[in-house]
Amino acid sequence: MNPKQNFDVSHIRKDFPILSQKIHGHSLAFLDNAASSQQPIKVTQAVKDYHEQDHANVHRGVHHLSHKATDAYEAARDKIAKFINTSSSKEIVFTSGTTEAINLLAATMESKIVAGDEILITHMEHHSNIVPWYRLCEKTKASLIVAPINQKGELILEEMIDLISNKTRLVACSHVSNALGTINPVEEIINAAHKRGVPVLIDGAQAIPHQSIDVNELDCDFYVFSGHKMCAPTGTGVFYAKEHILKEMPPWQGGGEMILSVSFDEIIYNDLPYRFEAGTPNISGVVGLGAAVDYLEDIGMDKIASYEKNLLNYLTESLGKAPGIRLIGTAENRAGVQSFTMEGAHPHDLGTVLDHQGVAIRTGHHCAMPVMEFFNVPGTARASLSFYNVESEIDQLIEGLSVARDMFL
Repeated sequence: MNPKQNFDVSHIRKDFPILSQKIHGHSLAFLDNAASSQQPIKVTQAVKDYHEQDHANVHRGVHHLSHKATDAYEAARDKIAKFINTSSSKEIVFTSGTTEAINLLAATMESKIVAGDEILITHMEHHSNIVPWYRLCEKTKASLIVAPINQKGELILEEMIDLISNKTRLVACSHVSNALGTINPVEEIINAAHKRGVPVLIDGAQAIPHQSIDVNELDCDFYVFSGHKMCAPTGTGVFYAKEHILKEMPPWQGGGEMILSVSFDEIIYNDLPYRFEAGTPNISGVVGLGAAVDYLEDIGMDKIASYEKNLLNYLTESLGKAPGIRLIGTAENRAGVQSFTMEGAHPHDLGTVLDHQGVAIRTGHHCAMPVMEFFNVPGTARASLSFYNVESEIDQLIEGLSVARDMFL
């Protein structure tokens, strides 16, 4: 029997050699997974094998290596389509990450947005789900409408639904907040928007590592995420869109691969999804993304979600008992993240002290400055979890906070 079938975390950790190293003489406690998760041997080996044995450009060559590279690249697309349960792999467009995926949609919407139109987002969005829509509204004289949150860091759903109007052209919201860990009620949001004929984009960057995603069940129009949050290489990501919508969207970048024919009189664009993938892609990264999907499915996303839920409860309870700690984000339904501040300590100073105790966390505004403004803090310390973390690493965090407290208080 595969030890991972019973979720043997000690066995899983052996797949991540980086976790066994010492930092400043202490065992590494890597609690910065919301920024970027670590990669298992299966992923790094897949990338290595590609570079050493199969490297060639995709879709363009008739020689053996080009066929092998193309097969591996397209196999990853098929794996991702299955992983999020799309109707067709044509609905999977590879990007460099969530940020590029959102910018892709914003760029292709520009010709359809006019003065007076509205784009609806939430107060808890990452900058990558604010800035593209701000810029689109700035160019088109449309309005950016922001749904409010409460002191727990929860979306005020009723008020958001009330903001959907006949002027709304898109609803864009995070599935899970990167700064607060809040799991948003995206099913209700999608259903309410669709009743008004409004399409919905879900930023799934922080959800995809922690739970099973079924885009057909969600019925979202767009779902975007990054590979480096889910044990895959950086510079990889996915833009999912319903096929009938993709067919109507104009290309957003021009160049090779996204065309069928080019003359000075006429350009015929390529079929889906290739018309949205101009230029040579990050082939090895996508191969690694496919390997990451295999790895996560071997473990089981439901098992990951269950394990991480218990671990997050332990993290939150442990921080809640620590003197001088204020928890930022206390939503009932959360995943993977707990942000906090310490009385008398700037988050950056706190992060530096913890680093010298071997504890890696994120400090700052987490590319969510409106969230920091809402809670009236310059930034927070953020501990974020993955399925390979263990309670002893949380204990190490708490011990590190005790060291910091002695220094600052």
